[in-house]
Amino acid sequence: MTTISYPPKPSPGDRVAVISPASGLPGLFPRPYELGLERLREEYGLVPVEYPATRRMGSTPQERADDIHAAFADPEIKAVFASIGGDDQITVLPLLDRELIRAHPKPFFGTSDNTNLLAFLYNTGIVGNHGGCVMVELGRPGAMNPQTAESLRAALFTSGPYELRPAERWNDIGRDWADPATFETEPELRPGSGWTWVNAERAVEGRAWGGNLEILGWLLMADREIPRDPAELDGGVLFLETSEELPSAAEVFRTLRNMGERGLLRRFSALLMGRAKTWSFEQPNGPAEAARYAEEQREAVLRAMRAYAPGTMIVFDVDLGHTDPQQVVPYGGTVRVDGPARRITVTY
Repeated sequence: MTTISYPPKPSPGDRVAVISPASGLPGLFPRPYELGLERLREEYGLVPVEYPATRRMGSTPQERADDIHAAFADPEIKAVFASIGGDDQITVLPLLDRELIRAHPKPFFGTSDNTNLLAFLYNTGIVGNHGGCVMVELGRPGAMNPQTAESLRAALFTSGPYELRPAERWNDIGRDWADPATFETEPELRPGSGWTWVNAERAVEGRAWGGNLEILGWLLMADREIPRDPAELDGGVLFLETSEELPSAAEVFRTLRNMGERGLLRRFSALLMGRAKTWSFEQPNGPAEAARYAEEQREAVLRAMRAYAPGTMIVFDVDLGHTDPQQVVPYGGTVRVDGPARRITVTY
């Protein structure tokens, strides 16, 4: 069994790495990136350090692996932030030096395509943080979402339990990063509807594993960074979310079905399903279409879980993915899901 532990926390005044292990979008959209760096400095008191491939679109997997190695090996760097996600971080994984990273454990923050690196860290024995990309959460127009900012601060600087809360108001509609007017106001939020609980008659506790569903599907196809001994996942808390690519309900079901056929779904004590992102620039759904998309995704998840893990507790619409606000989940850290009390507590 892999022994997994929390790396040391940074303190205000420390230097932190900002890297692009997935995509060099800071080079195309400097405004949200620079805004994210400014907030790291001014709101969190950290000193961001940029690496060679951070703003380079089309950087090679080796260049990105080199930045990861340099960030983890530098004793003056106390945490590592991903700028944003992408779609080919899986090509970086074979180039990573597991022993180097294991010898220099540090908190890593990232989501989406960074599920690859989070899964790698899990198998290396290091708790990572699903959340906190520089361009998205830190670079949010107008101001950081207070719920996001609070969760990120707790994950960065504190140790111990932190209770996740349903968002009272949320958003998943993007705005054009190339338009300066985007950054003059905060995104418009709409009322939240709370969490939906299934099989919520007990309380469970386990290590968190999962991330972006599409990326997990790719990792399963490539047979990379899935624990070699599936028993390591026994009793864990699976958390999943979907991206702005808006996978169809059929695709969501098939990915979960394949996880079920592999014997994975039945191993978890609970599933936290992130609030579905229902809007993209390519598919700008109106309210009715968005509600239908979210409901179809929920039914797809229920269908798969009923087939392969019918007794597993499920919580829908947890704010942990591509929607705003976003709360940090410690990847490999302890999560307690209390059904009778309707509470989710993570341990940072």
